[in-house]
Amino acid sequence: MNTLRIYLTVAIAVLLLGASSTAAADNSSAGKFGRGLAGMTCGFLEIPGNIVQETRRSGAIGFPVGLAKGLGMTVTRELVGVYEFVSAPFPVPAGYRPILSPEYPWDYF
Repeated sequence: MNTLRIYLTVAIAVLLLGASSTAAADNSSAGKFGRGLAGMTCGFLEIPGNIVQETRRSGAIGFPVGLAKGLGMTVTRELVGVYEFVSAPFPVPAGYRPILSPEYPWDYF
């Protein structure tokens, strides 16, 4: 049973890395799938990302503003991630363009 769990973990990791590398290359179905997966699993990175972005923009007052913005964007990132994950086979929006900017939650850093 433990061996099966290890094999499944490795297989999932390989799939995630493959989708991630394709996602960076172009806007495709695999890229949209990777963005959705990243949004669903790493949406919490919106909190520190928005704190960093707002602090760079506004100084010390950016911390509470970034915290509030990050909390709201976490929910948005998660929901858009689910949408992109489910609708990955379909080219909506046209050309598999990303819905949110930045494209990935770790792009703030």
